[in-house]
Amino acid sequence: MKYDAVLFDMDGTVVDSLADITDAVNHAMRCFGLAERTPEQVRAHLGNGARRLLAGLLPDAAEAFLEEVLACYLPYYAEHTGDRTRPYDGILPLMEKLKAAGVRLAILSNKPDAAVQPLAETYFAGLVELAVGERAGVRRKPEPDMIDAAASALGVDRGRCLYVGDSEVDVATAENAGIDCAAVSWGYRSREELLRAGAKTIVDRPEELLRCVEG
Repeated sequence: MKYDAVLFDMDGTVVDSLADITDAVNHAMRCFGLAERTPEQVRAHLGNGARRLLAGLLPDAAEAFLEEVLACYLPYYAEHTGDRTRPYDGILPLMEKLKAAGVRLAILSNKPDAAVQPLAETYFAGLVELAVGERAGVRRKPEPDMIDAAASALGVDRGRCLYVGDSEVDVATAENAGIDCAAVSWGYRSREELLRAGAKTIVDRPEELLRCVEG
């Protein structure tokens, strides 16, 4: 195998969570009498964590107001994280094949850790050894902290890790960590957006990732 570990982004990469995130956003909007947002509007701002998602959807909002909206969003989303979120077709078979080949697997997400953990346990228990979400003490992607933490916890050399994601944030994360990246075209950014972000490898189906790891 070309890599000892594969580190996956979560939203738009291994799970389609857009519906649940949109529902939580619109719950928060209703709390303050604001217009609801479409899935397409939400999609455009995903990838940088909950606070920056809301800031992108409310670009003129004051910091104090954003905190109030976030305080409405977070508990609702924590309660409804898995209502409609599901793994993408082909992801579980891919992980099973990678694990059988001795490849270590982890999930690294800017989603709040309180949402990452139940999804990882529900869908990826026995496959993914480590799941890391946004939490105190670990900077959000595109900073390389999560990759460093995962490589250390898994006991693998960072240079033997492949990072897999669906957005410009993920491409930048891998670049900042100095590791290879495979961008997926089935997530929340188009192939054109990924190319503009500097993606050098783009895969269209989960099974293509196996060939990337095999080298």
